[in-house]
Amino acid sequence: MANKTLPYALANPLSLILDKPAADFTRADLLKIVETKKIERVTFHYTAVDGKLKELKVPAAGRSQVEAILAEGERADGSSLFKGMVDMALSDLYIVPQYRTAFFNPFDEGSLDFVCRYLTKDGELAPFTPDNILARAAAMFRRATGLELNALGELEFFLLLESSAKMYPAEPQRGYHGSSPFIRGGPILDEMVAHITRITGAVKYAHSEVGLIESLKSDLDEIQGRRAEQMEVEYLPKPIEQMADDLVIGRWIIRNTAYRHGAIATFAPKLEEGVAGSGLHFHLEFAKDGQSVMTGPDGKLSGDARKLIGGLCEYADSLTAFGNTVSSAYLRLVPNQEAPTRICWSDLNRSALIRVPLGWHGVGNLARKVNPQETEEFVDPRGGRQTVEIRSPDGSANIHLTLAGICMAANWAFSADPSLHKDHGPLDLAERLYVKGNIFADKELLKRLPNLPASCVESSRLLLKKRGLYERDGVFPPGVIDYVVRMLQAENDEGMNKQLANLPAHDRLHEIRKIMHKDLHKH
Repeated sequence: MANKTLPYALANPLSLILDKPAADFTRADLLKIVETKKIERVTFHYTAVDGKLKELKVPAAGRSQVEAILAEGERADGSSLFKGMVDMALSDLYIVPQYRTAFFNPFDEGSLDFVCRYLTKDGELAPFTPDNILARAAAMFRRATGLELNALGELEFFLLLESSAKMYPAEPQRGYHGSSPFIRGGPILDEMVAHITRITGAVKYAHSEVGLIESLKSDLDEIQGRRAEQMEVEYLPKPIEQMADDLVIGRWIIRNTAYRHGAIATFAPKLEEGVAGSGLHFHLEFAKDGQSVMTGPDGKLSGDARKLIGGLCEYADSLTAFGNTVSSAYLRLVPNQEAPTRICWSDLNRSALIRVPLGWHGVGNLARKVNPQETEEFVDPRGGRQTVEIRSPDGSANIHLTLAGICMAANWAFSADPSLHKDHGPLDLAERLYVKGNIFADKELLKRLPNLPASCVESSRLLLKKRGLYERDGVFPPGVIDYVVRMLQAENDEGMNKQLANLPAHDRLHEIRKIMHKDLHKH
């Protein structure tokens, strides 16, 4: 017993009970959990076209019933879950649980929950659902390269609290890494993180973010007068399709935890002019046999990492069709707000679309610099922590489709098909679009850098123009592209920023708030 590692407080409870990792869970294991823990119901979760988590509850009345649904799944109406994308005549889908995702529901005692995948009437993965589109893109990349594409997301959101006594008032735009009593939502954030960690095992850290509003102004009774504190939960890297499920689960947990405290959590891209918006940045890394291959022996970015950057630059403008899906997203993508407006990349630079953050190169065992009593050497088991961060997506993103698009960008970067690189290759593009310093201070540089779109309508045109980049090899079905284009064009926001700029100041601010607050709970 003396040599046995003690379980950590936030370890996966199911793994502790079964004494095995989640990836090894079997139906027999889960039946054992149902029977020994007196589970009352099994809840299936799955992501629909709106990007939100849906659920189906099945009472656990007997072993045969539970075994049947674990083995065969259940039926669901695809025309409702994917309204506007699936014809009613072809609407039935199977929803089948992934055993590795099993978790105890923190909001429903007595429920054992799963994240499901969609299958067709023939028992094949449904081709049009976002989870399966991402799985196809990831599988294609693995086959072509022998590499694993890992991702981690940064879930930024505003926690809207009831106004209270005016003690320790908020200073606007000064919330970054704030602590109690200046930040009041810390205990709620702690609860969110505990739930997400137990379920996904993938939380890196959490903190308060820049955005801070003492009293929110809005026409909506739901949020008028509330104190708004921006928060972030950042994940650890996982295979890209698993990260998508974990992020959707995270958004579900964040909303439910807030609700149980009388608060509101919103991932809306923008809440107030001049206040930081909520992005959904993605960090990406390549790994082989569990080891990072993002840097070479000299500590500099590897050729593969630079290819990835080139691929992201090639896809960046059309990728907004999946990552920035409402008009307010384009009120966030403005200069000098730590949000990108041009396609470029840089080291550490938060005004660039793609950022190469610190990666612990040339340094190690840093704690020994400030703890001279420490003598034990630490060796990173993953061989490095360098990532590449794309900063354009926001809280309106369809997570699965955005990550599927990122996968296609990586696939493009490694493709041997000369027709895909007829104008430029990924390394050429990466070399041309590298920048240093504040890009907004260099007018000549700005002129040379391609723009990101300025509206949903412009984004839809770029997706139509570049749809071949997504549809190749049958990854994105044409009907999905058509659906996304219709959704974006319905925003009818062409020239939005120009129209707003021509309004009197009071009217302009009122209209901006209407745009920002109309999609509080879009995804």
